[in-house]
Amino acid sequence: MSFILIHQDITKMDVDAIVNAANTSLQMGGGVCGAIFKAAGVSELQAACDKLAPIQTGDAVITPGFKLPAKYIIHTAGPIYRDGKHGEERKLRSCYLNSLRRAVENDCKSIAFPLISSGIYGYPKDEALRVATEAIREFLEEHDLDVYLVIFDKATLVISEKLLREVERYLSGTKISYLKEAVPIDRRETDDLIIRQDEPFSETLLRWMDEKGKTDVEVYKRANLDRTLFSKISTSKDYIPSKQTVIALAVALELSLDETNKLLKQAGYALLPNQKFDMIVEYFIVNGKYDIYEINEVLFLYDQPILGVSDTDCVNVS
Repeated sequence: MSFILIHQDITKMDVDAIVNAANTSLQMGGGVCGAIFKAAGVSELQAACDKLAPIQTGDAVITPGFKLPAKYIIHTAGPIYRDGKHGEERKLRSCYLNSLRRAVENDCKSIAFPLISSGIYGYPKDEALRVATEAIREFLEEHDLDVYLVIFDKATLVISEKLLREVERYLSGTKISYLKEAVPIDRRETDDLIIRQDEPFSETLLRWMDEKGKTDVEVYKRANLDRTLFSKISTSKDYIPSKQTVIALAVALELSLDETNKLLKQAGYALLPNQKFDMIVEYFIVNGKYDIYEINEVLFLYDQPILGVSDTDCVNVS
């Protein structure tokens, strides 16, 4: 399982299902809805939707994806925002939870959402993002699924001004230019590789887990990692995870900066003061902020690779 913010056209997502922010009559609309209909094939998709219409706000139904890369389209009707006092949050949460249920019922392993109701329906973008994140995280506590939240415009990502000021102040202290392009992290060839210790990484990880009193499930979910990948990391004596994955594990274990550096060293890596990615991560660890989704929102905003996901160097697609 993983929860991934991505900058992409949702109609091009190669996932099992994408979510359409639909109207209750399931008629072709504008914006994301219109783009999905056009990419899937208007006549075929409309005919399929007509058989399921109408639906209630918060409900979700599923159709084939037709010409889309996705096998399915899950259609959910988001609430029109009035003042936040007319059940809007409850209905918006239902959109995400019911869509995720339809995905699981149809054996989907991956799903991509737009930010529902944040367009012409007027839901404040920061609140829409909060509700989406909370609902998805709640669902992933009990299910293994790769969930993508497709952010079309980074202006959508409204992060606490106080948090951003603190991060920027921390970066400024490390003399990093904010305009520097994101640097892909190569797990084998960058200059942050250092000599590994004799103990296999898997044994080091298990030792830290015992010391911190963390279970397997706690760690891989808090690290935003797939269960299969976590099993491979924790049982194979020869497997060395990527730098991003090691940091995700350190966050899940709530390691101090010194402990994080020790874990990184065991895999042959280190945090570098001239890398923006490294220093953003360091800021959160130094300040005891171990919410991997909050960390990923900031990394995403700065065009940096995000933590967890899979054991590859995942960068934002634009």
